[in-house]
Amino acid sequence: MQRFRFGIAAALLLAAAATAQERRNVFQDPFLQVSAALAGCPVPRPPGLTEEEVRKAAHVRAQHGTSCYHSGRCRLPNSYLYDKEIIPRVQQYLRRDGRFEDTSVWILGERRIVTLMGCVRTPAQKEEMERAVLLVDDVMGVVNQLMVGTREKARYELAKP
Repeated sequence: MQRFRFGIAAALLLAAAATAQERRNVFQDPFLQVSAALAGCPVPRPPGLTEEEVRKAAHVRAQHGTSCYHSGRCRLPNSYLYDKEIIPRVQQYLRRDGRFEDTSVWILGERRIVTLMGCVRTPAQKEEMERAVLLVDDVMGVVNQLMVGTREKARYELAKP
Protein backbone atom coordinates (compact mmCIF):
# COMPACT_ATOMS: atom_id res chain seq x y z
CA MET A 1 0.00 0.00 0.00
CA GLN A 2 2.86 2.39 0.87
CA ARG A 3 4.48 1.65 -2.49
CA PHE A 4 1.17 2.39 -4.25
CA ARG A 5 0.82 5.78 -2.50
CA PHE A 6 4.41 6.65 -3.38
CA GLY A 7 3.72 5.78 -7.02
CA ILE A 8 0.65 8.01 -7.13
CA ALA A 9 2.52 10.89 -5.48
CA ALA A 10 5.38 10.54 -7.97
CA ALA A 11 2.96 10.48 -10.90
CA LEU A 12 1.20 13.61 -9.62
CA LEU A 13 4.52 15.44 -9.24
CA LEU A 14 5.56 14.53 -12.77
CA ALA A 15 2.19 15.64 -14.14
CA ALA A 16 2.45 18.95 -12.28
CA ALA A 17 5.97 19.54 -13.62
CA ALA A 18 4.83 18.80 -17.17
CA THR A 19 1.86 21.14 -16.82
CA ALA A 20 4.08 23.90 -15.42
CA GLN A 21 6.27 23.68 -18.52
CA GLU A 22 3.34 23.61 -20.95
CA ARG A 23 3.32 26.68 -23.19
CA ARG A 24 0.06 28.58 -23.53
CA ASN A 25 -0.77 31.81 -25.29
CA VAL A 26 -2.01 33.34 -22.02
CA PHE A 27 -1.80 36.91 -23.32
CA GLN A 28 -3.55 35.91 -26.58
CA ASP A 29 -0.90 37.43 -28.83
CA PRO A 30 -2.30 37.14 -32.39
CA PHE A 31 -0.38 34.79 -34.69
CA LEU A 32 -1.55 34.11 -38.25
CA GLN A 33 -0.23 32.47 -41.38
CA VAL A 34 -0.21 34.77 -44.40
CA SER A 35 0.97 32.40 -47.13
CA ALA A 36 2.10 28.81 -47.67
CA ALA A 37 3.79 28.53 -51.08
CA LEU A 38 7.36 27.50 -50.16
CA ALA A 39 7.52 23.84 -49.20
CA GLY A 40 10.05 23.10 -46.50
CA CYS A 41 9.91 26.52 -44.87
CA PRO A 42 10.53 26.13 -41.12
CA VAL A 43 7.28 26.67 -39.20
CA PRO A 44 7.60 29.12 -36.30
CA ARG A 45 6.56 28.16 -32.81
CA PRO A 46 3.24 29.79 -31.94
CA PRO A 47 3.34 32.31 -29.11
CA GLY A 48 3.18 30.82 -25.67
CA LEU A 49 4.76 30.98 -22.26
CA THR A 50 5.21 28.60 -19.36
CA GLU A 51 3.62 29.59 -16.05
CA GLU A 52 7.00 30.77 -14.77
CA GLU A 53 7.55 32.89 -17.89
CA VAL A 54 4.05 34.37 -17.51
CA ARG A 55 4.86 35.51 -13.98
CA LYS A 56 8.08 37.13 -15.16
CA ALA A 57 6.49 38.77 -18.21
CA ALA A 58 3.31 40.13 -16.60
CA HIS A 59 4.91 43.20 -15.01
CA VAL A 60 7.01 44.05 -18.07
CA ARG A 61 3.99 43.71 -20.36
CA ALA A 62 1.89 45.94 -18.11
CA GLN A 63 4.61 48.58 -18.02
CA HIS A 64 5.32 48.49 -21.77
CA GLY A 65 1.65 48.36 -22.67
CA THR A 66 0.66 51.43 -20.66
CA SER A 67 3.77 53.54 -21.31
CA CYS A 68 2.60 54.04 -24.91
CA TYR A 69 -0.66 55.56 -23.67
CA HIS A 70 0.97 57.69 -20.98
CA SER A 71 3.48 59.10 -23.46
CA GLY A 72 0.68 60.09 -25.85
CA ARG A 73 1.69 57.73 -28.68
CA CYS A 74 -1.39 55.47 -28.23
CA ARG A 75 -5.06 56.37 -28.03
CA LEU A 76 -5.91 53.06 -26.30
CA PRO A 77 -4.83 52.54 -22.66
CA ASN A 78 -2.59 49.59 -23.53
CA SER A 79 -0.59 49.07 -26.73
CA TYR A 80 -1.35 45.31 -26.68
CA LEU A 81 -5.04 46.12 -27.27
CA TYR A 82 -4.26 47.04 -30.89
CA ASP A 83 -2.78 43.67 -31.86
CA LYS A 84 -5.98 41.62 -32.23
CA GLU A 85 -7.19 44.10 -34.82
CA ILE A 86 -3.86 44.89 -36.51
CA ILE A 87 -2.70 41.35 -37.30
CA PRO A 88 -5.78 40.31 -39.35
CA ARG A 89 -5.46 43.57 -41.33
CA VAL A 90 -1.77 42.91 -41.97
CA GLN A 91 -2.66 39.40 -43.15
CA GLN A 92 -5.36 40.77 -45.46
CA TYR A 93 -3.10 43.50 -46.85
CA LEU A 94 -0.23 41.12 -47.61
CA ARG A 95 -2.53 38.54 -49.21
CA ARG A 96 -4.20 41.12 -51.45
CA ASP A 97 -0.95 42.86 -52.38
CA GLY A 98 -0.07 40.19 -54.96
CA ARG A 99 3.72 40.39 -54.56
CA PHE A 100 3.87 37.80 -51.78
CA GLU A 101 1.80 34.87 -53.07
CA ASP A 102 4.93 32.76 -53.61
CA THR A 103 6.08 32.97 -49.96
CA SER A 104 5.47 31.10 -46.70
CA VAL A 105 5.01 33.70 -43.99
CA TRP A 106 3.58 33.93 -40.47
CA ILE A 107 2.93 37.13 -38.51
CA LEU A 108 2.86 37.80 -34.79
CA GLY A 109 1.63 40.95 -33.06
CA GLU A 110 2.94 42.35 -29.78
CA ARG A 111 2.56 46.02 -28.73
CA ARG A 112 1.77 47.23 -32.26
CA ILE A 113 5.00 45.58 -33.47
CA VAL A 114 4.58 42.98 -36.22
CA THR A 115 7.09 40.13 -36.38
CA LEU A 116 7.49 38.54 -39.83
CA MET A 117 8.65 34.91 -39.83
CA GLY A 118 9.04 32.44 -42.65
CA CYS A 119 10.46 32.31 -46.15
CA VAL A 120 10.52 34.59 -49.18
CA ARG A 121 12.13 34.03 -52.58
CA THR A 122 14.38 37.11 -52.86
CA PRO A 123 16.11 39.70 -50.67
CA ALA A 124 14.05 42.38 -52.42
CA GLN A 125 10.82 40.58 -51.50
CA LYS A 126 11.95 40.48 -47.86
CA GLU A 127 12.45 44.26 -47.82
CA GLU A 128 9.24 44.93 -49.77
CA MET A 129 7.19 42.95 -47.27
CA GLU A 130 8.63 44.88 -44.34
CA ARG A 131 7.86 48.20 -46.04
CA ALA A 132 4.33 47.02 -46.90
CA VAL A 133 3.56 46.08 -43.29
CA LEU A 134 4.70 49.51 -42.09
CA LEU A 135 1.95 51.04 -44.27
CA VAL A 136 -0.79 49.34 -42.23
CA ASP A 137 -2.48 51.76 -39.85
CA ASP A 138 -1.46 51.48 -36.16
CA VAL A 139 1.65 49.38 -36.90
CA MET A 140 4.47 50.93 -34.91
CA GLY A 141 7.32 48.74 -36.15
CA VAL A 142 8.37 45.51 -37.84
CA VAL A 143 10.76 42.80 -36.72
CA ASN A 144 11.85 41.12 -39.93
CA GLN A 145 12.92 37.52 -39.29
CA LEU A 146 12.23 36.36 -42.84
CA MET A 147 14.74 34.15 -44.56
CA VAL A 148 15.48 34.00 -48.28
CA GLY A 149 14.71 30.50 -49.49
CA THR A 150 14.28 27.56 -47.13
CA ARG A 151 17.89 26.54 -46.43
CA GLU A 152 19.03 29.29 -44.07
CA LYS A 153 18.90 28.74 -40.34
CA ALA A 154 15.66 30.24 -39.05
CA ARG A 155 16.06 33.32 -36.83
CA TYR A 156 12.95 32.35 -34.84
CA GLU A 157 12.03 29.45 -32.59
CA LEU A 158 10.53 26.50 -34.45
CA ALA A 159 7.27 24.68 -33.82
CA LYS A 160 7.56 21.24 -32.28
CA PRO A 161 7.05 18.50 -34.88
